[in-house]
Amino acid sequence: MQAPDAIKGHILIANDVEEAAEKLENELQGFRVVKFIEENFKIEHAKLVTAEAYISEAQTKYIIIAASEFTDVAQNSLLKLLEEPPTNIEFIIISPTKSNLLPTVRSRLPILKNQLHHSVMELDITLARLDYKEVFAFLKQHARVSKTEAKALVEALFYRSTVVEKLILSPSQLDNFDKAYRLLDLNSRPQSVLAMLLMSFAQERQ
Repeated sequence: MQAPDAIKGHILIANDVEEAAEKLENELQGFRVVKFIEENFKIEHAKLVTAEAYISEAQTKYIIIAASEFTDVAQNSLLKLLEEPPTNIEFIIISPTKSNLLPTVRSRLPILKNQLHHSVMELDITLARLDYKEVFAFLKQHARVSKTEAKALVEALFYRSTVVEKLILSPSQLDNFDKAYRLLDLNSRPQSVLAMLLMSFAQERQ
């Protein structure tokens, strides 16, 4: 059995890390899932994760690391493992906030915001080949979206770029996704937020 394309290693930001881990385990029925759920993830927990990761598997095994806090020492000890995971191992880190995680950890896995993988909105757009004409067409198509709908579009654009197209986002593009959520929470105009995101892809292509 092969891993579903929609579920690859990533960092999930979720307020309730334990609940998020349970939901992920339900989504991954049929696959081996090993969970490490801690209040504070320390070096002794990192050692257990490393030992589990090097137990060979014939099919994909998901290792879920969920914690309210992570020590820097524990995170640093996992960097090499996250960068070059053993065959058939996928890591999913769950944290209530991105700031809990070291930049070096965040750079190794795409960050998703508490979304259900199978309900991600599908978009008929290719970000790797995006031009200005397509940007304007997309904005026109979604001219009257609500704040909630705009957030769903931001999540879908991030999912499209990192999971579907497997793009390596630049630091400015990653920052724009974080900024988009904050701006929408502050009731910024959805059209402006979406334009900011899309234009960053069109400009990167120039």
